[in-house]
Amino acid sequence: MKRWLLKLIGGFWGSEVAVDLGTAQTLIYVKGEGIVLREPSVVAVDERTGEPLAVGAEAKEMLGKTPRGIIAKRPMKDGVIADFELTQEMLYEFLRRVLKKSLIVRPKVLVAVPSGITEVEKRAVVDSAESAGAREVLLVAEPVAAAVGIGLPIDKPTGNMIVDIGGGTTEIAVIALSGIVANTSIRIAGDEMDEAIVNYIKKKYGLIIGEQTAERIKIEIGNVFPQAEERKMEIRGIDLAGRPKTIELSSSEVREALREPVLQIIEAVKKALERTPPELASDIIDRGIYLSGGGALLRGLDAMIMEETNLPVKVVDNPQECVALGAGRILEDLETYHKVLLKPTPRRGK
Repeated sequence: MKRWLLKLIGGFWGSEVAVDLGTAQTLIYVKGEGIVLREPSVVAVDERTGEPLAVGAEAKEMLGKTPRGIIAKRPMKDGVIADFELTQEMLYEFLRRVLKKSLIVRPKVLVAVPSGITEVEKRAVVDSAESAGAREVLLVAEPVAAAVGIGLPIDKPTGNMIVDIGGGTTEIAVIALSGIVANTSIRIAGDEMDEAIVNYIKKKYGLIIGEQTAERIKIEIGNVFPQAEERKMEIRGIDLAGRPKTIELSSSEVREALREPVLQIIEAVKKALERTPPELASDIIDRGIYLSGGGALLRGLDAMIMEETNLPVKVVDNPQECVALGAGRILEDLETYHKVLLKPTPRRGK
C-alpha cells in the first residue's frame, strides 16, 4: 500500500465530489460536471499479495469465475463497509479515474450512507475516504439525498416519504423541515432478492447458480405482482452432483421466490408509517410514497406496496441515480443544505 505517500505529498486534487457508495454499485458525482462514474462495487484481489488486480466492471466479470489465487469480492455489505482496505482501494481507484487533474490538493468528498448506520460504521466510511485521498469527508443519509435528487421540497413543513431499495439496504424515511421525522433502515434489499432466487432454484430444481445469474433473472423476468404476460427464461447451472444442467424458469416462479424479502420490505414500510405523526401522514396520503433505488425497477413492486398500504406509489425517474444526484446537488449548495449533513463522528481519544 502506497496511500501514505500520496497523503504526504498532498495526494489528490482540489475537486469536490459526491459518492453513492453502494453495496452493488458506486456512483460518483463531480461538482460542476454531474454523474461521471457508475461502476459495480467489486474488487478482484491477488490472494497471495493482497494487491487489487481489477476494480469495478472488470472485477465483476470475474465473480464466480476466478482461478485459484485470485478472488473477486464486494468490499461493501448491507450498505456498509465489510472490508476496509478493499473499500479504500476501490474508492481510490474510482477517484483516480474521475479526477484527472494535478495532484496538488485533495478533494472534498460527500458520501451518502444508510440512515441506520452506526457510529462505528460511520467512522469507517470517513476513515476509508480519507485513506483514499479525501481532504474532508461529509456524510448525508441516503433517503435525504434521494429526496433531494427527486426534487422534493424537503425544507418545507410537508411530509415526504421515500422508499429507497438498493443492493444492501432498504431505506424508508419520512422527511420534513430538512430532517428525518420517522425512518426504518433494513438490510433486506437487492442482494437478498438474488439470494432468494438462488435458494428457490436450488430447492426446487437441485440446480446451483451464481449470483450474477440470479441478478440477471431478477432483471429480465423478476416480478412481485401478477403480470399480464407470463415470461420464461432458460437457466444454466450445475446440479448437486456437479453436472451441467439447464432448466426453464417462469416469471410466476420468480414471483414466488421473491415473496419473502419483498414482504419484509413492505412490513418495514408499514412500521415507518405507524411512527409517522398524523399531520405528516395526511401529507403522505395526498402525495404518496416515492420509490427509488435499483429495487424500484422490480416489476409490480409499486402495485404491491400500493395494495398493502392503500397509498399511491410513484416510481421516480432515474431511480438508480437519484441518491448520487441528490448528494451532488447538496454538494453544489452546501450553504442551503448544511442542515441535512450528518454530524461528524469524533475520533477515538478526542
